[in-house]
Amino acid sequence: MGESTKSPISAAKYYGILGISKSASLPDICKAYKHLVKKWHPDRNTSNQTEAVDKFRSINEAYRVLSKKKRDEENLLKSDVAKTPRQSSDEDELQISSPTLLSRTTSRISPTVDFYTSMPCFSMSGASTPTTPGTPISDQTPNLFKVASKRNTTPIIFSQSTSRRKPQPIEKKLECTLEELCHGCVKKVMITRDFIATTGLIVKEEEVVTIKVRPGWKRGTKITFEVKGDERPGTLPADIVFSIDEKTHPLFKREGDDLVLGVEVPLVQALTGCIITVPLLGGDEMTMSFDQVIYPGFQKIIPGQGMPKPKEDSRRGDLILQFLVEFPLDLSQEQRFQVVSILEDCS
Repeated sequence: MGESTKSPISAAKYYGILGISKSASLPDICKAYKHLVKKWHPDRNTSNQTEAVDKFRSINEAYRVLSKKKRDEENLLKSDVAKTPRQSSDEDELQISSPTLLSRTTSRISPTVDFYTSMPCFSMSGASTPTTPGTPISDQTPNLFKVASKRNTTPIIFSQSTSRRKPQPIEKKLECTLEELCHGCVKKVMITRDFIATTGLIVKEEEVVTIKVRPGWKRGTKITFEVKGDERPGTLPADIVFSIDEKTHPLFKREGDDLVLGVEVPLVQALTGCIITVPLLGGDEMTMSFDQVIYPGFQKIIPGQGMPKPKEDSRRGDLILQFLVEFPLDLSQEQRFQVVSILEDCS
């Protein structure tokens, strides 16, 4: 009980110090160690401090050696190389070192530290308890470590703030004539954009994009080119969206899929009939004859001469002729009498 830790002690002596047999398992060793620690801890033996310290060192060293020996035996049993566990002779001489504090788990032993520096870990007062093998972690861990362990069990949610977001698309107008929207065309547009080079600098580059305009497209039709826009640090390249815009035509006005054409007719022809030449979109012409009286607001619809319908193949809208009758600005007195007499006869 009072042996010096400086002289070699056999394995049998260690079993005697802990008061267990050689066939004791690792849990039995842990249980005996826990019991002796509570009994011989220097904090609880203030009357004979020197004897308690020596005894506590012997108990600590005995546990360290025997627990390591038992773990080695268990590892040898599980190994495919060793067929039988290595048996230690009772006469094996072991050198006792300075007291060693055990970690909170039984899987490994903490490095050798000074006994008096580590004594608060074994304090029997307050809420904390001595760190002993075989004791559940919840019983061994001081309150401070219990709070930390609870925090560590909280699942970690990674922030998405570092993900590269996509900025708003860049909108550009693509002007087209009515002829181009009627028959379709191919437009090539030069775009200039910023992008991040491999060196990390923002440089400008030019690129030509091709847009195939389909017959019948209307104002507001959008064509999107993905990742062709400017690029900024921390963001994805923006998209470029081209929006169709119709140029003003000198003759025709578009209303949906129909075309409207204004035709001016002198008063004489409006009253007596006439033959007019109607221009068509694209450069062609059509000759039409009118025998009826053309009055202000008179309309004539020509089917199939409007804009193509994108969703209906080979079908087109109508061409609407709106007549404007030209009235004379001034009449002589004689002309007035003649007009009156003609209109009275007609009535």
